[in-house]
Amino acid sequence: MAAPRIRVKVPSSASAGEVITIKTLISHEMESGQRKDKDGNTIPREIINNFTCEFNGTKVFECQLDPAISSNPYFEFYAKVPESGTFKFTWQDDNGETYTEEKDIEVS
Repeated sequence: MAAPRIRVKVPSSASAGEVITIKTLISHEMESGQRKDKDGNTIPREIINNFTCEFNGTKVFECQLDPAISSNPYFEFYAKVPESGTFKFTWQDDNGETYTEEKDIEVS
């Protein structure tokens, strides 16, 4: 599988205490482990199984994923930003791979 492509949308600025919308998408094939290859062998499961979002080191969103999730999982959620800082997004898959992306926001 090719390295996943990560897309994250976070506003570059906001007012103190404002609730912002965050959107994420990671390109990942999400093999469920239920299909077989052309020789009849089961294709091993390989899914993103955990996603977290932290703001300045504090977790603001987390979810665990099951094989029923679609390829290229998309998340949209809200966060209140009290101060300027950095959002850190982390995806983990069944193979132990971790993918991260960071986005800064300026609060006035």
